This record gives sequence, structure tokens and C-alpha cells, in this order.
Amino acid sequence: MGNSEYVTLQVEDMVGTIRLDRPKMNAIDEQLHLEVRAAAEDAAARPDVRAVVLYGGERAFAAGADIKAMSKLDAAGMAEWGRELTKSFNAVQTIPKPVVAAVAGYALGGGLELALCADFRLFAESAKVGLPETTLGVIPGAGGTQRLARLVGPAKAKELVFTGRHIGADEAMGIGLAGGVVPDGEVYAASVAMARGLAAGAPLALAAAKRAIDEGLDLPLAKGLALETQLFAGLFDTEDQRTGMRSFLEHGPGRAVFSGR
Repeated sequence: MGNSEYVTLQVEDMVGTIRLDRPKMNAIDEQLHLEVRAAAEDAAARPDVRAVVLYGGERAFAAGADIKAMSKLDAAGMAEWGRELTKSFNAVQTIPKPVVAAVAGYALGGGLELALCADFRLFAESAKVGLPETTLGVIPGAGGTQRLARLVGPAKAKELVFTGRHIGADEAMGIGLAGGVVPDGEVYAASVAMARGLAAGAPLALAAAKRAIDEGLDLPLAKGLALETQLFAGLFDTEDQRTGMRSFLEHGPGRAVFSGR
């Protein structure tokens, strides 16, 4: 990455942490989301990163878009801003590696939309999340109506979007928005531990599995199955496939060490 003021990528033991740090609450303005995009693209490209954690600190994962900046835009300006914000969030979603969002404090509006781009979300016990855009006279504009509905179902997504209410970690867990709840102060460590476990897997297989699931959701079943077959067969030209199957035959399951080739 180049010089970044609000977002850093820190790598340790094959896990890259994309850390948001814009005082006081990680409000998402143009600079922050462009720095998130750059960090996501860097994490995607680096061979020493096999899993990613998104983290905004204990006070707020990200407390939404910068309303002061947005309030000055008209429809045309907002359309352009929204296109660029969507590109940045798509860069996170399409990282070809497992991504864990460590959600502490508030994740509201664009903050929750960013967390929805991860493959998994771990919540601190006191975390509060929501999509309050309708209370401002607008709607979620960076994936909230689409990714949330795909994750928790349209009826629950409509209830949360229409009311704009905040929900806690336990309710988020109950509807499938959170994949786990941990004590306050422990969500980052728990997310890194989860990411480190995923980083030990076969990188090419994990990338293929992620692509098959994410792209398959938007395809008719027959086309989704064809994509799965294509990706499955392609892995048989990799060193990881040979390593994995040889290790299974010689040593049993779960002992292979993968090169990512």
C-alpha cells in the first residue's frame, strides 16, 4: 500500500488485518473507502496473506457514512459517490481469501454494509448494528438491501431496513448475521485466531470455494453447478491437490501443508 492516513494492512503469520482508524467513529468518507479499497487489493495480491481480518477498534467498527459530506451532494453527485463506494466494498467482498469482520462497538449504515462484505462476522457482546438510512429519508446504498437480504432473508432484512433500528449481538447471532459472539475486548483476538485457522487451509481451494458460493448465489442452479464443476476440475492441475491427496493417503486427513500453487 501507499501512504494511508486512516487504513492500514498489517500482516502477521499469514493473516492480514485491515485496520480502520479514523477518529472518532470511523465515519466513512471518500478517503477512507478508497484506502479500504487499496488495502483490500493489496491483501488480495500478497502471497503472504492467506486470510484477512477487518477491524475498526473497540469503540466502533464503523459508525456509518460521513453524513456531513453526503448532505451536500445532489442525486448526480451521490450516484457517482455511490458507484465508487460500491467498488471499494466489492474489492473487500472479492478478496479471494477468507475474510473475518471483527465487529465491536457500532457498525451502522455503511459500517454494517462493510461488515457484510466479509465471509464471517464475529461480534463483541456489546456491539450494536443497524441500517438507519430510512430515518434520514434515504435507503442503504452500499449493499445493505442486497447483501443483508441474501444473508438473513428478505423479511428480516425488510424489518431492519424499514425500521432502521439497532440490534445487539445476541439478536444478530439469532438471525445469522453474526457467526459468533465473544466478550468485549476479545473480538479482535478471536477473529485473528479464526483467520489463522483458515489460513492453514489450501489457498487455491478456498479461493475456488468462495467464488463458487458467491457467484453461484446469483446463478440458476444448473449454471451454478456448471461453475462448481469447472472450478473443481481446475484444481486437479494444482500442486496443492496433489499434496493434499498424497498426504491423505500416506498420513490421514488434516495433515497436509499447502503451498498455494
